[in-house]
Amino acid sequence: MLRNTWMEVNLDDVAFNVRKLKETCGKKIITVIKADAYGCGDKYVATAALEAGTDMFAVSSEDEAFILRNEGFMQPILILGATNPESTSMLIKNNISTAAYSMEWIEKIIEKDCAGLRVHLKVDSGMNRIGFQTKEELKKGFDLLKEHGCIIEGIFTHFSCADTDIDFTNRQYEKFREAVEYLQYPFQWIHCDNSDATAFFKDPLTNACRIGVSLYGINTYDHELHYPVSLKTRVILCKHVSKGDKIGYGATYTAQGDEIIATLPIGYADGFIRANQGRKVYIDGSFCEVTGRVCMDQCMVKLDHEVPFDTEAEIFGAHINIEDMAKELHTIPYEILCLISPRVTRKYIFHGKELKEENARIITSTIS
Repeated sequence: MLRNTWMEVNLDDVAFNVRKLKETCGKKIITVIKADAYGCGDKYVATAALEAGTDMFAVSSEDEAFILRNEGFMQPILILGATNPESTSMLIKNNISTAAYSMEWIEKIIEKDCAGLRVHLKVDSGMNRIGFQTKEELKKGFDLLKEHGCIIEGIFTHFSCADTDIDFTNRQYEKFREAVEYLQYPFQWIHCDNSDATAFFKDPLTNACRIGVSLYGINTYDHELHYPVSLKTRVILCKHVSKGDKIGYGATYTAQGDEIIATLPIGYADGFIRANQGRKVYIDGSFCEVTGRVCMDQCMVKLDHEVPFDTEAEIFGAHINIEDMAKELHTIPYEILCLISPRVTRKYIFHGKELKEENARIITSTIS
């Protein structure tokens, strides 16, 4: 590892979470690995999920789907977001399913040779992002796709607040149910449950659940899941400062007495954003405050005792819960994971063994 800041992903814990959620819902599992599996490495997370019994992968766009195919994953793949009609022939060739979400999109698709294109109809049940808003429009789109030879294999919607508002979730489900029953079609895939709903929402209509962030143990309703991901770095300097000394850009921190300050090689270019100033990291048995502004590549923390060079520092992990970190930053765990830069080395554990390190920015090294 050329830089002592890294993310650890325990793929055994990812696999455990897939098995647990599949057991909980009793349905087929669609594993969502968009955005490079939330920054955790699509091919690694996909491998663990596949071993644990996932039935389909879901991504956000064509490029993510093609990357999975190029990495050797031949299992069913669904693109959840909008696709470019110009990609139709490539989607058919690579046996990739896509969302059909509006009449405008369908009208563009049927201008192409779309026979054999696999589609999942997207119903807008109240989130107002993408999807058909009325049953009549949905039926019109359905008929056009059938007429032009598309394979309509699924129908789905997305809950907007399954973790916070059960009444609204029930209303969304009822609208979705009405849409499915209106079409009277034997869909192979019927899905509406996201991570939180997978853990608690039971219904007789759907036959699959989509799990994304719960792969990483982040789930309000099931605390039996494991947390597989941690972010760590190491102390590169430990120094003593005197009362009144200033720390960092803008001199925003002033030492209140004689203090011990450590420098860590992690900053906002790694995804450790400036809002972390004043929060705590975990070093050698203590929670240590981030003092002064977080720099692009480094930050400083106040210690309660001196530590040696190269001492490990945990940003989140076993001692600092990523969900608690998200609350303190007024955001969500998804954003924290997705912000971790490609320059941060990934370390993977699978079947109890550490795999080769991955760094997306170092493809081939000629350094010796």
